[in-house]
Amino acid sequence: MANNTTCPDITKYRCNTGLILPLVSEYTWPEEGRAAIYLIGLLWSFLGVSIIADSFMCAIEKITSKTRKIKVANTGSEEGYDTIEVKVWNNTVANLTLMALGSSAPEILLSSFGIVKTKFEADALGPSTIVGSAAFNLLVIIAVCIFCIPSPETRGIASIKVFCVTSFFSVFAYVWLIIILIGNTPNEVDLWEAIVSLLFFPLLVIIAYVMDKDYCSKKKKIDDSAVELGFVSGFSSIPPTEEFLADEKRRHTLADGTVDKKAMAEFLKELGKHPELTEEDAAKLAAMRIQETQSHDRLWYRINATRKMTGANKLVPTVNALLHDLYEQSHKRSTPDLRVGSSTSMLSAVDLSENNTRAVIEFTATQCAVLENEKRVRCGIKRTGRKDHQILCRVKTIDGTAEANKDYIPVRQTLVFEPGETLKNLDIEIIDDNEWEPDETFFVQLQIDPEQKAIVGKKSINQVTIINDDEPGTIQFNKPSFLFKESAGKALIPIQRLHGVDGKISVTWKTQDIEAISGRDYEGGEGTITFEHGESTKMLEIQLYDDQDEEKDESFKIELSDPTGNAQLGRIKKTIITIVNDEEFQGMVSRVLQMTNLNIDALRVETATWAEQFQNAMNVNGGDVENATALDYIMHFFTFGFKVIFAMVPPVGIFGGWLSFFIALGMIAILTILIGDLATNFGCLVDLDDAITAITFVALGTSLPDLFASKQAATQEKYADNSIGNVTGSNSVNVFLGLGLPWTIAAIYHSSQGNTFQVPAGDLGFSVILYTIAALLCIGLLFARRYLSIFGKGELGGPMKAKVASSVFLCVLWLLYVVISSLQIRGHITVNLSN
Repeated sequence: MANNTTCPDITKYRCNTGLILPLVSEYTWPEEGRAAIYLIGLLWSFLGVSIIADSFMCAIEKITSKTRKIKVANTGSEEGYDTIEVKVWNNTVANLTLMALGSSAPEILLSSFGIVKTKFEADALGPSTIVGSAAFNLLVIIAVCIFCIPSPETRGIASIKVFCVTSFFSVFAYVWLIIILIGNTPNEVDLWEAIVSLLFFPLLVIIAYVMDKDYCSKKKKIDDSAVELGFVSGFSSIPPTEEFLADEKRRHTLADGTVDKKAMAEFLKELGKHPELTEEDAAKLAAMRIQETQSHDRLWYRINATRKMTGANKLVPTVNALLHDLYEQSHKRSTPDLRVGSSTSMLSAVDLSENNTRAVIEFTATQCAVLENEKRVRCGIKRTGRKDHQILCRVKTIDGTAEANKDYIPVRQTLVFEPGETLKNLDIEIIDDNEWEPDETFFVQLQIDPEQKAIVGKKSINQVTIINDDEPGTIQFNKPSFLFKESAGKALIPIQRLHGVDGKISVTWKTQDIEAISGRDYEGGEGTITFEHGESTKMLEIQLYDDQDEEKDESFKIELSDPTGNAQLGRIKKTIITIVNDEEFQGMVSRVLQMTNLNIDALRVETATWAEQFQNAMNVNGGDVENATALDYIMHFFTFGFKVIFAMVPPVGIFGGWLSFFIALGMIAILTILIGDLATNFGCLVDLDDAITAITFVALGTSLPDLFASKQAATQEKYADNSIGNVTGSNSVNVFLGLGLPWTIAAIYHSSQGNTFQVPAGDLGFSVILYTIAALLCIGLLFARRYLSIFGKGELGGPMKAKVASSVFLCVLWLLYVVISSLQIRGHITVNLSN
């Protein structure tokens, strides 16, 4: 009897459609395992796209940063003019063309390849991803940007006319989709509709450029050179004053020497108050401040966000905790600019209380000590400035060599300063373990919520030393000599109390002239320094006089004598103070200036050679292992393969960045095909429609780098243009290019076949309608925030309650969009959009 059994066709099984995937037959694989593999592959591919997009956007940065030299009249210069470099690309045009393409390339390419995969028929994944990404960008990203600004600070849009244009088009683009999908020709797209959709893109760029140049309004008569350089773009109501043009010159100048020597000198004078800082530390702080105060474009923030996500080399310098604390304190006191053309002091001393309009909370001392057997240490916290309202301040302990719950009981609590109260004491319990051990330290930190009318003063951290000696201690200088710059203004000389801090003691100090003369070069004399019980360090302050004359180094001596309270003088009871002349100081300025420029050069966006690219790719944090975090190591492990492969992209210095641009775009295209296959097959395996997969997994995966970039731009930039201004532009570009291009290709193909391009309006049309409603509400909220005082009259930030309400409102809108769209796609909500 014949055997009629037939072999199964292993090429036919569920969920195996794709341009590339599956690579092998998955006929025998369990569907649960396949779904897990496809999900992991999808998430991994999002990281890959982010990494190659880094190279892609570095190329765009190189292209759009091309400059030309311009001569500007200046009667104050010897030649009668200044030569400066200005960008060839207009910022608005660059934002809406190459930069928008840089951030939206995956969505645009996904939609284009979807048409090819379906043989020029309508695809659900690509268009739904574009709409889903637009919803996430407009609602969630703006919500995060509003919330992340410290209250009551605000950020506003500077180029409001351009923002109005991009906002209009970001809504009109989706209204146009409703018109062609539901209104004019339901469920189909004619050739002329597709072509018009594509032509809206150059129309958007032209109108935005016209608004940016302010061609349509009546201008006041201004300097011709300012018009030529575009200095008054977006600021037509501001007269071109000397100060304004100087600021614009700095903004457009791209000189190699990015740090101003005069500003650096002012910075070092202020740092003279911190003699423990080295020249290397000063250079790091200067580079850190320059990177923060310098205005960056949208691509810089996107690149930096990607590198933070993937454990690559960052675009901002990293410093240790103590330097970072000094930097934060200086940042609260001033907003300096060390770039070329600026002479603002970095740490200029100002009244922290702002003429008693706010309270200043700080420790009474930066260091204190306690005997272990006393079992308790008291830290004093004082309040200066405004005293007529209640202030809440948070205190917490931080381990040093002493460990919490082993050497001391940790503290994390809130102290309340009532109106008129100026001093609070914080008691911290010390654990006496009856074992000898060396002196140990921990720290106590002060924090204040930004919405209060108060600020943390200079003494924000108190170092507590636990010692095992009940002696009053010995008193001495910590060094036999100190070097101070004549222009520093003050010499702060630390006096130490060693080997015991028991009881209240004092010591007499006295100055003695050597070359320096008291009353002419410094304010000499004698006095008494008193150490309270537990205090271990005091600062002796000597006034220095800057006579602006060229002279040799001058010195004077300070001697300690007559200690009280059974204290003893230590080995270093005399110290020599040397006041260095301007030549020495200028030499130090030059050294720090050179190191700062090297630090800034190491933070540049692009790489110069293939060797440098592979070195950055193969090392965690770009080789800066010392400052790499655990997350950097984890992400570097997962992305190592992508980094090495994409390091083969040519450096952006070749052919002005264009070669890197096209090769990176090709690699993004390949990854986008993989993402499309992974998303489609994953959705099929878990019974999830392509449209739902698109507005959730794919939209979030492609938009997360933009979220992190916008958040950093919102907090760091003076205006909100780079954080939310580009969102509206990108959303409209996604429709005009991401749908206009593939639909034009498909419409041409179908026209050649004698039929029309069918695009079902059901799921896509309903999603577009929901997004349009949410977009109108979001843009309306932004304009309300701009003009209403309840929101602080700023698009971002403002009073705490108002900004929280705004952020929650936008996030709820996005959740409603996702939920209602998903319910409609699954058939739980029935809406008939066809005639």
